[in-house]
Amino acid sequence: MSEPTPPSTPTSPGRIPHGPFRAGDQVQLTDPKGRLNTITLHPGKLYHSHKGAIPHDDIIGSPEGSVFRSTGGTEYLAFRPLLADYAVRMPRGAAVVYPKDAAQIVAMADIFPGARVVEAGAGSGALSCFLLRAVGEHGLLSSYERRPDFADIARANVEKFFGGPHPAWRLTVGSLEDALTETEVDRVVLDMLAPWECVDPVAKALIPGGMVCAYIATTTQMSRVVEELRGHGAFAEPYAFETMLRSWHVEGLAVRPDHRMVGHTGFLVTARRLADGVTPPLRRRRPAKGAQNPEPGTPAAI
Repeated sequence: MSEPTPPSTPTSPGRIPHGPFRAGDQVQLTDPKGRLNTITLHPGKLYHSHKGAIPHDDIIGSPEGSVFRSTGGTEYLAFRPLLADYAVRMPRGAAVVYPKDAAQIVAMADIFPGARVVEAGAGSGALSCFLLRAVGEHGLLSSYERRPDFADIARANVEKFFGGPHPAWRLTVGSLEDALTETEVDRVVLDMLAPWECVDPVAKALIPGGMVCAYIATTTQMSRVVEELRGHGAFAEPYAFETMLRSWHVEGLAVRPDHRMVGHTGFLVTARRLADGVTPPLRRRRPAKGAQNPEPGTPAAI
């Protein structure tokens, strides 16, 4: 296990996401068919495609939303990429958390400016970018990643998006169970294979009223983490859900759902930390007949 990366000096991230295009900015060029091409601006360089070239110097100094014509006559619309665009196109080690799920994590886990947040694991850094945006420069995001190669990819992706090291980010190579040192944490986000293994250290790190949010892929993982949270005794009743995103085709009177949609990507489970020494109230909801192992010979077992 390596030592955590020390926090940067409290200066603003180098990337300025507004104003005229500057050298070093990432720019998203969109052609008439809606195809996206992301480039980094360097004075004297050219953007090349089979539809011609565009000098970077023509783009530098222009406002966002400008249109540039290539030497082949094709017009490109230029914007800085949104974080949602960057996240799905970033270089990957582990799979990225899709924007629809990252948005739900930020909203349903109530990530706020100035919050102290623990994340495990960092993966490719997509969720880390969303969490850093939410906690701001005066919060703290401590990310844990077991694999050094994934940690290197996450660090590169986060620093590329923000234009340098983010002052609120600390990245540790190691497992959360072994390396977690934070206390008085507001939120914990678990994006890992077996989050139920971390419930006890998470409970010790969270403040009363704090929240844990687990992002998992399968129903069996969801069931196990929910039952572990219920059985631990330090958490209120967990809430499990998923979100699906469907875009619509709108062209005059031709209004219909698109044929493709972002369906299941993962499940989210959230739970609040109880005060120390508090016993959670008994659940009044009647369990389904198959929820528990029935006794042999009972009607549910036949």
